[in-house]
Amino acid sequence: MTSLETQVAKSGSSFYWAMRLLPTERRTALYAIYAFCRMVDDIADDGSRNKADKLAELARWHDRIDNLHIAKTDTLCMALAQAGISFELSAVDLHSVVDGMEMDAKGPIIAPTLLQLDLYCDRVASAVGRLCMPVFGEVSSHGQVLAHHLGRALQLTNIARDIEEDAAMGRLYVPQEYLLAAGIKSVDPLTIVKHDSLNKARAMLGILADTHFEQAAGAMERCNRRAVRPAHVMMMVYRRLWRQLRNGSWQALPKRRGLAHVADKIAKLAIALRYGWLA
Repeated sequence: MTSLETQVAKSGSSFYWAMRLLPTERRTALYAIYAFCRMVDDIADDGSRNKADKLAELARWHDRIDNLHIAKTDTLCMALAQAGISFELSAVDLHSVVDGMEMDAKGPIIAPTLLQLDLYCDRVASAVGRLCMPVFGEVSSHGQVLAHHLGRALQLTNIARDIEEDAAMGRLYVPQEYLLAAGIKSVDPLTIVKHDSLNKARAMLGILADTHFEQAAGAMERCNRRAVRPAHVMMMVYRRLWRQLRNGSWQALPKRRGLAHVADKIAKLAIALRYGWLA
């Protein structure tokens, strides 16, 4: 394994097996995109740094993106530069990912409006999808529509799952419109996670995510089926998670340990086989 592949494999990401579907050059480019996203996300989430330090380091990443063409020693930047040459990656979308991490670093984000949440999802998720589409081999406008909706669907599902975990870090991505509709007036994350109506707001997030899943599925039908197999795997892994939340009446999911954790890994591998290698 290369150092970037090792990093992705060790992360336990649901996307690893989707990435494995691709030929070497495309797979290597995806590893670089993933490693970049993890790098800037870790900066934004680093509890040992103050806000100014985080923003300064993220600003340096904007500079690195602008100068990828002269990267000579940084392994990740060199890999991103090669991916950019091979697949015409958009520097705008690379910058957008960093912009999304800056929203977290400047935060914490607490009860954003629906418009603010949509912008956040576009930057931290849909922009990543737009970077991945040419690497998959899907360069049509339908691929861009797929990235738009699938990125939002995945991020909203993550948000619905992780409300309690985010609240422990002082964050709350549930939009204020949904909180008010559920009868929740507080904007304190730790208070909200104990509110009896939290799952009403979580269910609204689920409905929004499902709308994007449906739009993504429609766009996927118009794409090159073989090219978007990795995206199909990602979608089905997250639709499974979405169904688990829905079937549990939008309660927080228990942490998977022991045999339950192994069973979850096997289920994800089965999805990769069905919608990836056997598709």
